[in-house]
Order: sequence, then C-alpha cells, then structure tokens
Amino acid sequence: MYSETSRISIWFFIGALLLVYGLLITGAGIYDLVVPPSQQPVLSQLHAGIWWGGLLVLLGCIYCYRFFPGKGHDTASHESQSSGTGASGGRAKGL
Repeated sequence: MYSETSRISIWFFIGALLLVYGLLITGAGIYDLVVPPSQQPVLSQLHAGIWWGGLLVLLGCIYCYRFFPGKGHDTASHESQSSGTGASGGRAKGL
C-alpha cells in the first residue's frame, strides 16, 4: 500500500526529539544564568544545563539532517539485508 519512498526513518523523529529537548534544557539553563536561584547548587558555575542542552541541540540537528525524509539515504539496502536476501540467506537455501 505504501511505497518505499514514503517511509520516514525513526531516527529522524529521534533527532527531532533530541532537538526539542535540547532547546528546552538550554532555555532553562539560560534562565538559571539570568535569574540565579537564591541558593546556588554545587558546581552551578559550570552551567551544565547550557552545555548539556547545547550537546542535545547539536546531536538533534545532525540526526535531522542525516535522516531527513526524501533525502535519498539507503533505507532500501537495510531492508533487503533484513529480509534474508543476503549471504546467509543463500547458504540456508543450499543446505
């Protein structure tokens, strides 16, 4: 019913989730930087929320770019390997 080109990789959605979570964590880290809490937590000078959020944004952008729908990556080769048409499938038929 669906053609091979209409499938969207799950990795694209994972990248989108990483991007959204990264933006939220970065925003919370920037807010904590601008409006510091009354009692500072241990190692708050490292601004872990900003670093962690930035890392998630970077990874999310990489995943979204790499697995963007319709980009023409090789999803068909992954499906043909899992369907048993590879080298192991040929050996099983010969036995």
